[in-house]
Amino acid sequence: MKPTIIRNRILYQATLFTKSKQMCSHLSKDLQQKYNKSSIRVTEGDTVRVMRGEFKGVSGKITRVSTEKNGVSIEGIKKEKLKGGNLDVFIHTSNLMVTDLNAEDKWRQNKLEGKNPKPAKEAKPKEVPKQESPKEAKKDSPQETKKEIKETKEKPKEVKKEAPKKESKSKESKTKTVKPAKKEKK
Repeated sequence: MKPTIIRNRILYQATLFTKSKQMCSHLSKDLQQKYNKSSIRVTEGDTVRVMRGEFKGVSGKITRVSTEKNGVSIEGIKKEKLKGGNLDVFIHTSNLMVTDLNAEDKWRQNKLEGKNPKPAKEAKPKEVPKQESPKEAKKDSPQETKKEIKETKEKPKEVKKEAPKKESKSKESKTKTVKPAKKEKK
């Protein structure tokens, strides 16, 4: 098989998870210097500039990301239908350059800056149950404490449910069926 056929098969038959990972676009030079990364996964709200294709040089905000159509729709880039109305044009992310990032997603910002995106949970001190003073323990009668100890030691026994048994037929009650004898041919 030709390599192009294999490459196309990998691209177009990929799962949505792998297609989603491929929705990355190059960063502009100032963003590359700021974050020390050359590309990033695009999201809605990022400002991009089209680098190749029919709409070269146009910049706008991303309005929709579609992994199924393998592209993004950008504000201001539309095609008119013959019958009237407008259609979104989906442009592949490899033809775009991110000029400004959407700063609403804190997890994404922390990931870009090299911080831990998931902050560690603070360990809460465990509460120690209050111990009764020896005077209060003596006030309880010894019989009550013995009953409590027995109740904690004894666990309720599990009741096993038995399946209904099939009635077994004795040999006497069985009736034998006798096959009629074959007639001999003359």
